[in-house]
Amino acid sequence: MSLLTVGSVAFDALETPFGKTDKIIGGAATYITLAASYFTKQNNLVAVVGGDFPQEMISLLEEHGVNTEGLEIVKEGKTFFWSGRYHEDMNTRDTLETQLNVMADFNPVIPVSYQGTEYLMLGNTVPATQKLVIERMAKRPKLIMLDTMNLWMNIAMDDLKEVLKLVDLLTINDEEARQLSGEYSLRKAAAKIMEMGPKTLIIKKGEHGALLFQGERIFFAPALPLEEVFDPTGAGDTFAGGLIGYLASTDDISFDNMKRAIIYGSAMASFCVEKFGTERLVNLSQEEIKSRVQEFVNLSSFEIQ
Repeated sequence: MSLLTVGSVAFDALETPFGKTDKIIGGAATYITLAASYFTKQNNLVAVVGGDFPQEMISLLEEHGVNTEGLEIVKEGKTFFWSGRYHEDMNTRDTLETQLNVMADFNPVIPVSYQGTEYLMLGNTVPATQKLVIERMAKRPKLIMLDTMNLWMNIAMDDLKEVLKLVDLLTINDEEARQLSGEYSLRKAAAKIMEMGPKTLIIKKGEHGALLFQGERIFFAPALPLEEVFDPTGAGDTFAGGLIGYLASTDDISFDNMKRAIIYGSAMASFCVEKFGTERLVNLSQEEIKSRVQEFVNLSSFEIQ
């Protein structure tokens, strides 16, 4: 089944305890589409970049089967840029610089060839823009998944609540779930958030795994204990890409298949953090993915006599 991802394609400059980079390819939609490319063959992108964005980076996406027809290039503009520094614990980071550039006026245009897509992934961006994308779909997709963050809860809560009414699946972290719901208990928080619109909710807990909620049903997916986390940038987006890519490839949105999708998403995220930026994601083999998923199965599988 076809997947459409709308979000940012950007430059990042990163600094972690393991080293630092100059400008490298980043952005939510970049991580999502690269992760999804290992599962679905109809992988469509809508994003905007400036004239400073190198053709070789666009070619990199295309080599992974990403359809870039919907990638707008504003020749006189500059690409969205983010720079950050991670602390020793790798869970805390400081934003050093943010330049919205062409993202400030992002007006997503859905190519005719993308219409009819069955799976829509709305990467983290302005809620009003996410709502606009849904309204511009000629036919409602089978599944609409949305990612957001605390920034929009602080400055655009009304718009966020409007778009939440229109989506099927929401992914946020535990801190954001508490802020959005006003509840400390994640179970209570999930119930309140699902009343806002999304029938399915995933609460990400970083190195402590992820929780899946749907009605009264709950599933917990562990995180893989890695010896080293090199760079956590994009891990959440990679998780989302692996998850929705798997759902699109199986065309099954049942609760049981959502469980499997979370494990595949977690496996992809565990690869992402092993290198800077997208470096680890661009050279994976299906055998590596299969082996990593089995590690997750072994981690949480047991029998009671």
